[in-house]
Amino acid sequence: MRIDFTPEPSLFPFESRWFESSVGRVHYIDEGSGTPILFCHGNPTWSFLYRGIVERLRDTFRCIAVDYPGFGLSDRPDRGYGYTIEEHARLVGELVDHLGLDGFVVMGQDWGGPVSMAVATERAGRVGGIVLGNTWFWPATASFRLFSRIMSSGPIQRRILRDNLFVERIMPVSVNAKMPDAVFDHYRRAQPSPEARVGVAIMPRQIIEARPLLARLERDVPAKLGTKRALITWGMRDLGFRPNMIARMAAAFEDCQIVRLAEARHYIQEDAPAEIAEAIRARFS
Repeated sequence: MRIDFTPEPSLFPFESRWFESSVGRVHYIDEGSGTPILFCHGNPTWSFLYRGIVERLRDTFRCIAVDYPGFGLSDRPDRGYGYTIEEHARLVGELVDHLGLDGFVVMGQDWGGPVSMAVATERAGRVGGIVLGNTWFWPATASFRLFSRIMSSGPIQRRILRDNLFVERIMPVSVNAKMPDAVFDHYRRAQPSPEARVGVAIMPRQIIEARPLLARLERDVPAKLGTKRALITWGMRDLGFRPNMIARMAAAFEDCQIVRLAEARHYIQEDAPAEIAEAIRARFS
């Protein structure tokens, strides 16, 4: 299925582009010129999440932000696609190769961390830098597994599909300040029906089910990307991704800078786009 929604140009002042992937039409933006930066989102967000960062960087960077199948404006494949993290990474990799990106920086937050690291470890020779924020790339700890089991239960899955639980209830408490109604509406309208929310519902199950991928990344990120310049931008008020995770992430990289976003919660791109853009510019210009 396709999403019948055109973002408001005043909020999303970018040209929508389309990639005919192996499973359907994938939406992305490609703004500016210079060093490419690939932005990978998490759950239940889409390229809209990165708008404040892209607006601030497109004068000197080529900014590419993609919607995975099942998210944002991308198609919801009817069959042959399981909405797994492995599949999302494969599709993003297809786009990277289609665009011929070389020397690119990759940024991931939430599930965008594992997706971006899976893309990058497969193309390590073409990666110029790493940006990570409030994410992980190793097998889930006990608290994350508990969250996965709760969110994968029948009653909660029904609420995700029927009531848009992630957008309506989880997102509002995962930002530092109330999102303007027009902004919040863009997340709501990108997941307009239960049929459109299948990918959102599957992601919590992947915390456990994607263990083979996460175990591979735990090994491959330091082995293949450990010498790349790295930047960690971390929301210090995130209730799920606690600051004590920073040290484990930073240990994977020989040259790693850390920017602590004191007031940001989980969706750091909403809470601190200016600070993140400034840190990226200082690190990778």
